[in-house]
Amino acid sequence: MLNETHDPSLTSWVTSANEDGTDFPIQNLPFAVFRMAGSDEYYRGGVAIGDQVLDLAAVASIGLFKGLAQDALNACTHEELNEFMAMGKEAWSALRLALSRSLRSGAVEEPVLESCLVSQSDVEFKLPCLIHDYTDFYASVYHAQAVGALFRPDNPLLPNYKWVPVGYHGRASSIGVSGQMFPRPQGQIKSPDDDTPGFGPCRRLDYEVEVGIYIGPGNQLGQPISIDESEDHIFGLSLLNDWSARDIQAWEYQPLGPFLAKSFASTVSPWIVTAEALLPFRERFTRPAGDPEPLAYLSSKYNSEAGAFNMTLDCFVRTSGSHEDNKVSSSNFKYAYWTAAQMITHHTVNGCNLQPGDLLGSGTQSGPEPEEAGSLLELTKGGKEPVKLSNGEERCFLEDGDSVIMRGFCQKEGARRIGFGEVVSTVLPTGSFNPHNGSIH
Repeated sequence: MLNETHDPSLTSWVTSANEDGTDFPIQNLPFAVFRMAGSDEYYRGGVAIGDQVLDLAAVASIGLFKGLAQDALNACTHEELNEFMAMGKEAWSALRLALSRSLRSGAVEEPVLESCLVSQSDVEFKLPCLIHDYTDFYASVYHAQAVGALFRPDNPLLPNYKWVPVGYHGRASSIGVSGQMFPRPQGQIKSPDDDTPGFGPCRRLDYEVEVGIYIGPGNQLGQPISIDESEDHIFGLSLLNDWSARDIQAWEYQPLGPFLAKSFASTVSPWIVTAEALLPFRERFTRPAGDPEPLAYLSSKYNSEAGAFNMTLDCFVRTSGSHEDNKVSSSNFKYAYWTAAQMITHHTVNGCNLQPGDLLGSGTQSGPEPEEAGSLLELTKGGKEPVKLSNGEERCFLEDGDSVIMRGFCQKEGARRIGFGEVVSTVLPTGSFNPHNGSIH
């Protein structure tokens, strides 16, 4: 339920949090793990407020809060937020309320907390938690239809899609935080005209605009999470770029799905916007007329009334020859065919155990219009129609030196706009690799 922390009239004594267009007003208060840039300090938890980071380790040392709020604050002093995430929504809410009251205009805590602020421009981030496991879903029907039409024009959507939240187990070890730079992947590639596959760098490198869903408390092996309980396991959301090597993927994905085409890199934004902060932007979850209703284990009153997130997702490409952010698409998470709660419930219905800090990817989030496509594969019709960038360049797929920038925000009348910051990552040239002896030079 909405509470005093969501009041759109609240302002902060951190004046930058009151500026129009800021991602981090006092109604947001997202979490990250940071340290001063270029230092050998230990990483610790922080909360964004305006253009500042509130150092939670520094706040904890003061002993300013009491009870559960202080216990939750203490859990944020480590190099990962897993302990805090495992505490559950009562603890999350207690700390959020204490921080909100202390950062509001006129708060008596201002003189004490002012010394715990550092500028966001002076810090560097790491992953906000230890991600034990990563599962990527396929929750946008518009993406599934568009991609399916490229490869199966007569049958673009497979028959299970509207009945089951489809996903695959991704690779957690190659997930990096915003700023990640990685070499263009290599692998086996076979074009339709080739008799045999060859080995070489990916030529059809693509991004995917996704939402990351972080798990709070997990579940015991063999004990599924019901749809009525699933919301209690959502700690928060972030931006996610799940990179894809489309030509490697086309050759390898049958019969077991993605492998090397996906495991070389995925990039997340540093800030996790909590589920509580997103409450004003929940919307009805609906299906198009004539589509099957979800099975009973994937249905609940709350999921129908407020299962969707109204979250705008913008994507930009910055080429190596220009510093301009060329906008290529804008979509919204509210178009997802499956909700975050349904993904969690289906993931555990067989008894699979999730752990605090596990990451679920939403899959590419595309909207109903062509310009809302969340990947170059869709925007270029499989590489046949180049995207014209505002700087005059064109792209069918990404080139070396290109950076992809994704930004997200929630905005509606009667609520304060909140944002997710951004996730930025850059493609580097492939190193010379000898597949016979495994050397890289």
